Amino acid sequence: MMRFYNTLTKKKEEFRPIKEGVVGLYTCGPTVYDLAHIGNFRAYVFEDLLHRYLEYRRFKVIRVMNITDVDDKTIRGSQKEGVSLREFTDRYISAFLEDMEKLRLKKPDYLPRATEHIQEMVSLIKVLLQKGYAYRRDGSIYFSISKFTSYGALSGIDLSEIKPGVRVDVDEYEKEDVRDFALWKEAKEGVYWDTEIGRGRPGWHIECSAMSMKYLGETFDIHTGGIDNIFPHHENEIAQSEAATGKKFVNYWLHCAHLLVNNEKMSKSKGNFYTLRDILNKGYNPVAIRYLLLSTHYRDPLNFTEKSLIQAENTIKNYNAFYQALDFCKTDKTDNRSVKDEIEKARELFIKGLDDDLNISLALSGIFNLMRTVNISIADGSLGIKDASEVKRFLEEVDGVMAVIDREKAELTEEEKGMIKEREQARKNRDFKRADEIREALKNKGIVLEDTSYGTRWKKD
Repeated sequence: MMRFYNTLTKKKEEFRPIKEGVVGLYTCGPTVYDLAHIGNFRAYVFEDLLHRYLEYRRFKVIRVMNITDVDDKTIRGSQKEGVSLREFTDRYISAFLEDMEKLRLKKPDYLPRATEHIQEMVSLIKVLLQKGYAYRRDGSIYFSISKFTSYGALSGIDLSEIKPGVRVDVDEYEKEDVRDFALWKEAKEGVYWDTEIGRGRPGWHIECSAMSMKYLGETFDIHTGGIDNIFPHHENEIAQSEAATGKKFVNYWLHCAHLLVNNEKMSKSKGNFYTLRDILNKGYNPVAIRYLLLSTHYRDPLNFTEKSLIQAENTIKNYNAFYQALDFCKTDKTDNRSVKDEIEKARELFIKGLDDDLNISLALSGIFNLMRTVNISIADGSLGIKDASEVKRFLEEVDGVMAVIDREKAELTEEEKGMIKEREQARKNRDFKRADEIREALKNKGIVLEDTSYGTRWKKD
């Protein structure tokens, strides 16, 4: 039974999709005024884990991730550079998609841009005006929070505690109540659309409601994001969506905790603000970054340090070395029942863990227990080729969720193969000096040799 912690109900609940075998999943995507930072990718990696695991459990996932390509920051950025909004945001959308690929994030089924869904937003705002949930003020249109009586159910916020003068929605427009938020903003910066509700541009919150409902329906299964999205963004999404449709907007809300850097909130002023590319430029493996971001439970804060990143690099190296070592088990020994049992135990823990609100620690423990057991059999030469193949198939099975295995089989040049053969002959001739020289020469080429009961094993470091 799959269970998720639902932010709306504040408890773990059994997951039951609206349509059997199909999951509608919405992800709050990037605002494309700059490169995405590692805090952003903490959320996107968690959402990718969720997406992949739902597919592993045989659900068809229909996933939507919005692209916010019009807001104050994108407009100011394009004007500062003297380029069109489209040219400015296209650059960062391309960079974001490249970063996603580096982290092996699955591309959503839909990546709708806000600027290409203005009409959907206008139509939704018209309904809110007609139903009396929205009002006009000085060319802009606002949602009246006081009209939506269940406002605050997601975040638990008490509206009476929000006093006049406290800003809950950052904009430069006048409104009736400080708690209200903009659905449509009067054109002031030269970027606007002429529509039946007036000349202007959308507020931030309305785009997610309009686009999620377009692709997933008025009620869908799962909405994800970081905890910083809960209030006001997701609270506002619920209010405007349910006010317009009269239906429940989302059944399950999943939110990931903050990413810290050296136990501090990431900030440019503190000098601890990193984009993914900043980390990659230091020579770190993007798959190790992926592993580090997914290996802490999504609802626990993640402390990103250089030490933890180095540990993740070593874990990924060892994991891939183990996977590659299985190809060197060539003996035709009798199948070992205990190996099959260990595979089943690992599979059971993997499923048990991830079924329980994506408990990644429990899921990984089964895999690492299997590795320890099988490594003993590899070392003493007792792992047969059939068992090795079974272990390899299991790793590939769960890698559909983890996405950390290097599937490209490393190849040696003819010269390198010849050096290994020469070393093997030198060892047979007890010319250990020459054997050590060849080992060192190969190491300098990034090829590490290991002498096992199966013969000489190599890997590229």
